[in-house]
Amino acid sequence: MKLSQREMTLALITGSIILFGLSAILAKPKIEKWRDLSKKKAEVTRQIQSNRDTIASKEKWKKKLNDLQKSLPEYPADQKMDVQWLSTMDEVASKQGVKILKRQAGEEKVVGDVYELPIECKDWEGNLDSMVRFLFDLQNQGAMLDVRQLQIKPKSAGLFKGYFTLYCAYTKERKNTVEKKASK
Repeated sequence: MKLSQREMTLALITGSIILFGLSAILAKPKIEKWRDLSKKKAEVTRQIQSNRDTIASKEKWKKKLNDLQKSLPEYPADQKMDVQWLSTMDEVASKQGVKILKRQAGEEKVVGDVYELPIECKDWEGNLDSMVRFLFDLQNQGAMLDVRQLQIKPKSAGLFKGYFTLYCAYTKERKNTVEKKASK
């Protein structure tokens, strides 16, 4: 059987289309994998640049950390701090007209060189203005006082009540520093 020129051209075109279709079907997973790898490469490149920027700003962050550590008060290693911080909080609250009805100091936690003492104020009352001034005064105490949870509900016209947790941060003298002072 002899094929004519026209039949030969149609066979070639049909064969090419079939080959192209099979290639596309077989290559589709590879193309999707290549796209995923390209996205991952771009993400890793961004992460590497972010890490380089962080490393480049190391001195800036060290300086900020040192400044914050200097602003934290230092207390003797054996001193319990709950009474100190409760009285500080009560003093600021009474100065601003916030009534703290129930409060309780939690357990002291060590976070690196810094100690944290949570104080749960389970019930407080005051108007919005006095509460804002109270929170502002706590913020002005420096890096040592931080309100992490705050819940405010209306009690009556212009009077609010709620709950908040105050975290007090401070440092304590190291034992060898205390021993050096005692030996002098």
